[in-house]
Amino acid sequence: MPVYIEMPKLSDTMTEGTLVKWRKKIGDKVEAGDILAEVETDKATMEMEAFDDGILTETYVPEGDKIAVGQKIALLLNPGEKAPTDAPPAAAAKAAPAAAATKSAAPTQTPAARTAAPGARVKASPLAKKIAVAQGIDLTRVIGTGPGGRITARDLDAAPVAPKSAPTVSHASPAAIPAMPAGPNDERIPLSGMRKVIAERLLVSKTTIPHFYLSIEADAVEMMKLRAEANASGEKTGQPKLTVNDFILKAAVIAATKVPKVNAAFAGDAVIQYASVNLAVAVAIDDGLVTPVIRDAQKKSLREINAIVKDLATRARSKKLKPDEYAGGTITVSSLGAYGIDNFFAIVNPPQAIILAVGAVVKKPVVNAKNEIVVGQRVNIGLSCDHRVVDGAIGAEYLAELRQLIENPALMLI
Repeated sequence: MPVYIEMPKLSDTMTEGTLVKWRKKIGDKVEAGDILAEVETDKATMEMEAFDDGILTETYVPEGDKIAVGQKIALLLNPGEKAPTDAPPAAAAKAAPAAAATKSAAPTQTPAARTAAPGARVKASPLAKKIAVAQGIDLTRVIGTGPGGRITARDLDAAPVAPKSAPTVSHASPAAIPAMPAGPNDERIPLSGMRKVIAERLLVSKTTIPHFYLSIEADAVEMMKLRAEANASGEKTGQPKLTVNDFILKAAVIAATKVPKVNAAFAGDAVIQYASVNLAVAVAIDDGLVTPVIRDAQKKSLREINAIVKDLATRARSKKLKPDEYAGGTITVSSLGAYGIDNFFAIVNPPQAIILAVGAVVKKPVVNAKNEIVVGQRVNIGLSCDHRVVDGAIGAEYLAELRQLIENPALMLI
């Protein structure tokens, strides 16, 4: 029987995807597991595999187009079958020539989502509009099957009904005051899918999570000495250099095992305290920011953390991360030390309860134990907390453990 291929949901925050490249062309035989196309999500460019056998008969989306999750993008038929009468019109642009199809693993395709592209103009019948108002259905999240994509009453049968008390999160700009109109020499840059998600998630975080902030200044002299010694020794055996951030990440993880209440999330009627520390590391890329995750970080050595972070950051910048590599973090560390920032506070990365903000190691005059003014090295670390999960005393206890590890880095090697 005819099989429609729909735009899959390839990340937890994905509402639309860009069809970058067709890897099969019309008329090609397709087997389950073949790679049909490359799709750019809000976080990565991924391969989309087929889950059925057949002949690629029609493609409804030209390369470069953005398509809502759940929208039909292609049709597979068996020999002798005819396209359904309700099939969408074929894409105006021809599908790209087939590339060599690979059998590598790809993310699991999820059931069709009834979501329209954000900002799209809603076309609906009068009856559909009345039903939507009565049942609390957001028409911008329904895909119409009528002429020209018009939403009919039938399309609302499977549409999600919003709870009466549920707050509405707009896909529009969160700014309360409109931006000044662009002038003749100004450039208007459309939001990328990633930037839209960042805007929405951080708006939700800052307006629904009760933040509070703590900070410490830690003596970094011993950590810098140990790093220099480790790198000098590793250079002889060809090992990659350890970074300051590697030590901070390791300390953040150990401290979370000492104070497990920070390794948690708010779950409505409960707090979930996680057994493993899945460390999310903020990585800056061209479109914004991603937070790939080091799973079971409490089991990783300094050098393992160093290798994993380098690999994740490299693939994040080329948008080659898999969905499970940037999902499921339990705490996040964001560092701007390499950019010359001494100290800052970050916004909590929901649903996590804490995020660390790490500044640069700075040389400055300090007073030692003998009351002498000497040249010291200090690092400022800010902690942002979700007050529903972490209280001030717990946050302070966590930072005390973190300071102890930074100032006595040999403890990280035990």
